[in-house]
Amino acid sequence: MWVSLATLGARNQPQLESHIVKAKAMVFQRFNGERMVDELVPEEKTGRHHPYLIALAVVIFVESALLFTALAYLIFELGAETPQSYPSAIALSVLTAIAAVWVAVIGINTLRKQAWIRGAAVVWQVLQISVAIGSFQGVFARPDVGWLLLTPAIVVLVLLFTKPVLEATTRREG
Repeated sequence: MWVSLATLGARNQPQLESHIVKAKAMVFQRFNGERMVDELVPEEKTGRHHPYLIALAVVIFVESALLFTALAYLIFELGAETPQSYPSAIALSVLTAIAAVWVAVIGINTLRKQAWIRGAAVVWQVLQISVAIGSFQGVFARPDVGWLLLTPAIVVLVLLFTKPVLEATTRREG
């Protein structure tokens, strides 16, 4: 009943050689920048995007595009007019640039089905809703601007909490 290690090793030799060949191929693929066939990628991260997820990304990209447009306008006005305060005008332009880039990053990672985008998108939409509410009231009230800010924010919040988007952006452990 006793099996020697040499006999056991000889029996498993074809399997061992097969594993060595696979390992060499994987290393070769990795160093050449190719996607490895044996990589463990969850199926839900590789499939097609649900229409709600695409709609969410489109609305977020539109918001980002409008922020980049606002940034272009602010930069143009900075050169064309004399602001009351240059530091304030520059700070507003820098903050708008940061917001535009950040919202674009959220949109890109929405299509990548990253879990963290839900929190980031909620924070941005709440900020947008607060600016919209301010646009509805006061001496310089602009209800048209308020509705233009409020509508996409509500659409994004609704889409974020739909079942397909939640499933697509939920981190799967294991």
